[in-house]
Amino acid sequence: MDITSQVNTAWMLTATVAVTLMLPGLALYYGGLSRTKNILNTIMIVFGGFAVTAVLWVLVGYGLTLGDSVGGAGIIGNPAGLIGIGELLGAETPEGAVPAILIAVFQLIFAGLTVGIIGGAVEGRMKFSTWLIFSGLWATLVYFPVAHWVFAFDAADGSTIGGWIANKVHAIDFAGGTAVHMNAGVAALVLALFLGKRRDFPHVGRPGNLPIAVLGGGLLLVGWYGFNGGSSGGINDSTGVALTNTLVAACAGLLGWLVIERIVRKAATSLGAISGVLGGLVGITPAANSVSPLGALGIGFLAGVVAFATLGLKEKLGYDDALDAVAIHMFPGIFGTIAIAFIADPSSPAGATGIFFGGGWELLGAQLTAVGAVFAYTFIVTAIIAFVLKVTVGLRVPEGEERAGLDTSLHVETAYEFDDTRP
Repeated sequence: MDITSQVNTAWMLTATVAVTLMLPGLALYYGGLSRTKNILNTIMIVFGGFAVTAVLWVLVGYGLTLGDSVGGAGIIGNPAGLIGIGELLGAETPEGAVPAILIAVFQLIFAGLTVGIIGGAVEGRMKFSTWLIFSGLWATLVYFPVAHWVFAFDAADGSTIGGWIANKVHAIDFAGGTAVHMNAGVAALVLALFLGKRRDFPHVGRPGNLPIAVLGGGLLLVGWYGFNGGSSGGINDSTGVALTNTLVAACAGLLGWLVIERIVRKAATSLGAISGVLGGLVGITPAANSVSPLGALGIGFLAGVVAFATLGLKEKLGYDDALDAVAIHMFPGIFGTIAIAFIADPSSPAGATGIFFGGGWELLGAQLTAVGAVFAYTFIVTAIIAFVLKVTVGLRVPEGEERAGLDTSLHVETAYEFDDTRP
């Protein structure tokens, strides 16, 4: 391994550690937003879904996602998992710098986090056993195929064929605006519809621990450096641009949310601040290497506004997305993906030219095709999975367990001890 390969491998190891921080970050963020009686269950939802996905990734997920497309159609990869490790140790990325086994574990974390994001919709009412089954089915039938469409690129020498969105439509999605955030947000919407509303919706009380939620959001911000920066595959032009755009978009997202929150609610809240940060991060994820820092400011600010503006749809339309995966992930993910078509800077590492820079309409067509295809596929297949589980094992806990809280009824634990009478 030459010095360039060593440096790039070191960066990907660092990015992998950083992106792994997003697992406890997401668990704490969602846990803090949950009601006190469901905090531990929500944390278990995130970790449990991740664990199921990781096991499946080793068995079949790696091949289905990043393997050679079956029949060259760009629909699904060859379902061979991480069993042939000798080849992975010797193989390298298209840049010729990083062992494929490291890219494999990096992408494993993407898959597990995507499943965890969906868990924000189910707080306080879904059977834990059913959630684990759902996680496995959804990862296999939805995430792996969609990630293949978006993240699997044709080999330069033609030895492997990648996904159709990346290689035939040529849509830009640097780190998962469609494959991760919109994908998870659409699934969260469908699952919320099939589960039904919490018994006291919309008057469900306040989050159980806002400082924990803010801490979790902060860990997500740190992990996002690995999420976006690591998607460069090594140290190259994309790395610094992606890291810079990630930070400034997060800050702009915070301001975007707080500005509109102040106008509408006459207050600027800590929950709004961290929600705006996450909205900005989601918005910049697909565009991290295709826009300038000024463009990242615009995407981040408007993504925070979009997240806030769509927050109230669950009351208006009647779906109970408990922890707002739809507003924070689906809508900003769609917005950021489409925004590329307008403000992609031709001097950026991606080299695409947006409409505002004199580009044509072809890129907008590609971005809309990617959004429409992922939305339709995810919605339909997730609905089928949810329906089958509802009529077989059941989706929802009994009313008594829901009233008591899932921490005690499902896990026989409580997050806090309020009546400690020990001497």
